Amino acid sequence: MWGGRFRRPLLPELERFSSSLEIDFELYPFDIAASIAHARGLAASGLLSRTRLTAIERGLRRVKRELDEGEFAFHDTDEDIHTAIERRLTEITPAGAALHAGRSRNDQVALDLRLYCRVAASELVSAITGVVDALASKARAHAGWVMPGYTHLQRAQPVTVGHHLLAHAEPLLRDAERFRHAYAAADEMPLGSGALAASTLPLQRERVRRELGFERLTVNSIDAVADRDFALDLVYACASAAIHLSRLAEDIVIWATSEFGFVRLADEVSTGSSLMPQKKNPDIAELLRGRAGRSIGSLVSLAAVLKGLPLAYDRDLQEDKPALFAAVDNALDSLDAAALLVQHLEFDRERLASAASDPALLATDVAEELVRSGVPFRKAHETVGRQVRDGSLKAPWKVQVSISKRDLPGAPHPRRVAARATAVGREATALRRWAKGHPPRLPS
Repeated sequence: MWGGRFRRPLLPELERFSSSLEIDFELYPFDIAASIAHARGLAASGLLSRTRLTAIERGLRRVKRELDEGEFAFHDTDEDIHTAIERRLTEITPAGAALHAGRSRNDQVALDLRLYCRVAASELVSAITGVVDALASKARAHAGWVMPGYTHLQRAQPVTVGHHLLAHAEPLLRDAERFRHAYAAADEMPLGSGALAASTLPLQRERVRRELGFERLTVNSIDAVADRDFALDLVYACASAAIHLSRLAEDIVIWATSEFGFVRLADEVSTGSSLMPQKKNPDIAELLRGRAGRSIGSLVSLAAVLKGLPLAYDRDLQEDKPALFAAVDNALDSLDAAALLVQHLEFDRERLASAASDPALLATDVAEELVRSGVPFRKAHETVGRQVRDGSLKAPWKVQVSISKRDLPGAPHPRRVAARATAVGREATALRRWAKGHPPRLPS
């Protein structure tokens, strides 16, 4: 593709070192759709005849079939999926030699990656609704099941199982918005930026934008080929979701211990021991904790690639894809596993109620009753602290009454928990509906 400038080829060892074909193979559907749109733009600009356009479109569809069906023959000289597709196209039709007019691999790759990120962001929004739906359903069913709430992993105040589960749904809903933000960040069309300085050809950028369903055009040709912020946004959203799944998994691991016993592990989401016949282990939850490390690693890897790069394009950017693809694949797998794990949670109501009967859980209630009678809170806090210390604390009511009195927006009153669980389910439905409509269909 660039051999005219050189008398001798790159060393074979360095050909292998510089090749990205195994990684960017995943981009082939996007590269072909983008190439069809580019060809149509060239034709609209008067740079490609109708006959050549037809030959190129037919050739690209044939290339896609070969790739879809595993019949595509790669060559040793195929540096990446983009050059492989163009090389094969020119074998099919001489018109293929005209396709790259007004296009650099710099803006070509940026375009393919943005197309990929839009699809990935949409799939991740859809996947996250599976976990949110499962949490909302369990929360609704357990809206009134009392349990201890914890700070510092010490019993603190009474809450309900439903309220605790929804506390894991809320950050995942925020992650869904992060994925939608990443979609919006990727929703710019960079083709026409060339290597960095656009083109002297009369390219129809707006037509290509509409063809590919992008919201807007990039506004600076240098930034367009150098920018990977949209990929960084998506990887960050993956890392954030992985962290939140890890915290959910940690709670499940703790609840499943004999010491807590709040959750009975279903066979379908557990494993045993090769040595100890009695064991039932929360391996899926533990793997969710461990998988978070992959996502965090991808975020650090991509950020390190981008740090300090001079404008505009540098070959370092080839390393954006391993981090991005790994983060997306890991997030999709983890979200699917988490949804199944939550669906199979079985809570032990008696064990939960026993733990919630600890009188110390109502110490703050006692202090707040003193406040009602006019005692300054700090004095009430000191008084109740002494009662706890001396074992003389007398709660004014039982734990169920305490829960019923916690009737503020965002509080664990069963009625409010059930209502929020229903609202969370509706939010998940709206997110699924959004995902179905994004992105628009690509040229074919």
